[in-house]
Amino acid sequence: MFDSVYSLTTPLRPDSSVIFASPHSGRDYPARFLRQSVLDARSIRSSEDAFVDELFSAAPLHGAPLLAARVPRAYVDFNRAADELDPVLIAGAPRRAINPRISSGLGVIPRVVANGRAIYAGKLPLSEAEDRLRRCWHPWHDRIDSLMAAHIRRFGEAILIDCHSMPHEALQGAAFTARARPQVVLGDRFGAAARGDVVDRVEAAFVAAGFRVARNAPFAGAFSTERYGRPAERRHVVQIEIDRALYLDERLVTRGAGFNDTRHRLTAVIAEICAIGRQARPLAAE
Repeated sequence: MFDSVYSLTTPLRPDSSVIFASPHSGRDYPARFLRQSVLDARSIRSSEDAFVDELFSAAPLHGAPLLAARVPRAYVDFNRAADELDPVLIAGAPRRAINPRISSGLGVIPRVVANGRAIYAGKLPLSEAEDRLRRCWHPWHDRIDSLMAAHIRRFGEAILIDCHSMPHEALQGAAFTARARPQVVLGDRFGAAARGDVVDRVEAAFVAAGFRVARNAPFAGAFSTERYGRPAERRHVVQIEIDRALYLDERLVTRGAGFNDTRHRLTAVIAEICAIGRQARPLAAE
């Protein structure tokens, strides 16, 4: 069904402990999945972090690998735990304690896309959900695990930059004035996922490139920050959310007028973030 769950672009000269990942930019929609869905081909893309992998495509040029999903978020969400199965959608899925992500239809096999629009008319069998996890979810996280482990061995540290985009309307009504509304939100689970100086330098890189930045509001990080962020073990994760209005026509899900400018500015940010990872020391040197 999928030629590949993800693409991995590695640098010719890997010299930074930083890893960039784009788990929600996948846009390879299987024909069978589209037939299962009640949504049209454009509507089903509304929760996709469209073209985020392209925005961060310069990462390998600056010494860091870029792991980008090819599987769409509407099919399997890599930023959810494998057991976040929605019993409203999946027949036979076990019921678990109240989970706001599952309740809203955004479990590991999503029931809805943006604005709560249902993907399917009925339920999916548990066997299909388990097959998607086996073929897609586990290979993605196995690769993240192996990249993090390799960076720890080589550099003594791993910094995962988890790249996302946010709907412009996500910040409407938040505690920001229109002029101060952030264009980038960094999530480190309030310090639980990354050391403070790492996040400070990531923030400084965005500010230097002219972006307005906030931390942990309204997005503090989800499954990936929780699973991989272990600052005491020199494993850091920073989630990045970029306002889609900067680069995307959200209605048409096409590159917007600001796409090239945003990608150019982000290239400078990427270079600064990769520089953070050149200060790590191999464990053997300690």
